[in-house]
Amino acid sequence: MALTKNRKVLEFVERCAALTLPDEIVWIDGSAGQIKRLKEESVKSGELIKLNENLLPDCYLHRTEVNDVARVEDRTFICTENRDDAGPLNCWMHPKQAYELTREIARGSMKGRTMYVIPYSMGVIGSEFSKTGIEVTDSVYVVLNMIIMTRVGAKCLKALGKDGDFIKGLHAKCNVDAEHRYIMHFPEDDTIISVNSAYGGNVLLGKKCFALRIASYLGKKEGWLAEHMLILGVTFPDGEKKYIAAAFPSACGKTNLAMLIPPEHYVKKGYKVECVGDDIAWIRVGEDGRLWAMNPENGFFGVAPGTNERSNPNALKTAKRGAIFTNVALNTDDMTVWWEGLTDSMPEHCIDWTGKPWNREKFDKNDKSTCAAHPNSRFTASAENCPCISPEFNSVKGVPLSAIVFGGRRASTTPLVYEARDWNNGVFIGSAMSSETTAAATGETGVLRHDPMAMKPFAGYHIGDYLAHWIDIGKKVKNPPKIFNVNWFRQGKDSAFLWPGFGDNMRVLEWILKRCEGKIGAEETPIGLVPRAEDIDLTGLDLDVKTLKQLFAVDNAEWFKEAVEIEKYYSETIISRIPDELLQCLEVLKEASKPAEKPKITDAKSQKKADASTAKKVASPKSAPAKALATKKSAVKK
Repeated sequence: MALTKNRKVLEFVERCAALTLPDEIVWIDGSAGQIKRLKEESVKSGELIKLNENLLPDCYLHRTEVNDVARVEDRTFICTENRDDAGPLNCWMHPKQAYELTREIARGSMKGRTMYVIPYSMGVIGSEFSKTGIEVTDSVYVVLNMIIMTRVGAKCLKALGKDGDFIKGLHAKCNVDAEHRYIMHFPEDDTIISVNSAYGGNVLLGKKCFALRIASYLGKKEGWLAEHMLILGVTFPDGEKKYIAAAFPSACGKTNLAMLIPPEHYVKKGYKVECVGDDIAWIRVGEDGRLWAMNPENGFFGVAPGTNERSNPNALKTAKRGAIFTNVALNTDDMTVWWEGLTDSMPEHCIDWTGKPWNREKFDKNDKSTCAAHPNSRFTASAENCPCISPEFNSVKGVPLSAIVFGGRRASTTPLVYEARDWNNGVFIGSAMSSETTAAATGETGVLRHDPMAMKPFAGYHIGDYLAHWIDIGKKVKNPPKIFNVNWFRQGKDSAFLWPGFGDNMRVLEWILKRCEGKIGAEETPIGLVPRAEDIDLTGLDLDVKTLKQLFAVDNAEWFKEAVEIEKYYSETIISRIPDELLQCLEVLKEASKPAEKPKITDAKSQKKADASTAKKVASPKSAPAKALATKKSAVKK
């Protein structure tokens, strides 16, 4: 029985049913009784495996097909009328072709199956931040995960009303055929279609599909930002709270930072860190002229391998109740789960993520095919389980941002932390974000991978327009947050990390927030403002000032090469839609870091003239390299 009289919702569900031909339609009302029945049915059918109720209460294990274990970027499309509107970083398909293709694949695919209708809200119901979605799916696994990850049920339909608009989502498992797997986004139609996958990142349509790709497009139209960012709050000893949003590419410690536990002496002083969100932030300009952020999700979809008591104890505790584990190993001695990095010892009797007995004697840490858990195995857990969840997690207003932080994994060049000179310079820093690949991932190290704002796979429209939207937001904000860049991964000559990371990152957050309050100084460099070594709290840390200065070192020659690399990236990707403000910031960096020339100067008057000439070049966006890019930009437009 339908839970709404909203004609738009009913027509959408009717169209999906007519296409896929399910035997039964079940509307998800979000009630405890219905959720309990769905779990019991899933265990009975083998979709889920019930885990030890005493050690992991209300927790379950799920295994996907071996060909369906991660997001598939080459099968993920932005479908716009104008190809250029999708931009250079997205796969594109014309909407007419995409609709015809996916409808033909989904046609009749739910015969003999149940079609579930999931009304859900991204964001706290009743908040101006929030948006409603309807996902139709034939996967009970999707239903149970969406119940954790979003606000689900009749209350969402009540908030939508009789005539409200929503994001339409159709997911059909079909045959889980990798050759015919497609995740289609139609930003101009508020629609998502996913076929032939059952893996979370491709089928939990409220997550990356809605919350980033579709929402980023909505944000551009409506004047807000949808970002791949964590949100955390820091409480100072005097009770004052400050909030930070931070964007990182994968493997850069994003979830660990979101759930950071400060060093002991910070805790004793009264400092506290609370998690508002670990993955996505929707950001709006508030009436007070500040940026306010909300986490639109209701849970965590975290990577399991590497999560342990040292790296992220809060995440581990979050996943010990009411969680769904995907593609981890099953310890058959006590019916609990295990993954590489969870404990130092390996279980004696274990079923691997494919459902086969695992021999720990054959495990080779350098060979991922010998792992018990898949390297991209996941846990889905309610945010309210998190020991450090913020009291503002369910606030309809969101939280005001004092700082925005970008970061990447760089062995050299980039200091531990530096501050942008202004908003536009901060957007430039975000646009130039990059990480170096590791041998474990690619077979070679030190290869730069650009990921603007950590949104390369997630911006739902042209990346140049996306960056221009950031510039426009800056013009609307009277009291913008300061912008910073961090790099926890700088290495010394012996290739060892110079910074301990994890909870000690609190020392950097403290400096960032003191800079936001103007309570501490900094040193000017060609790339921005870096800390003075004496301003970082080293209490209880086995790290000398000499090493700290190495962490803050800015090598002009390296940064000139970096500027040339950024220029090349702009030229090869964004080209016609690079905001002029970013070209100006690029030229300032090139001029400031350019190897110094030694002109022959014979008197004070000539010296003064030379200094004036250099200052003019640094300030001007019209110097030769910027002109070259601007000319290329103009030519591409024509």
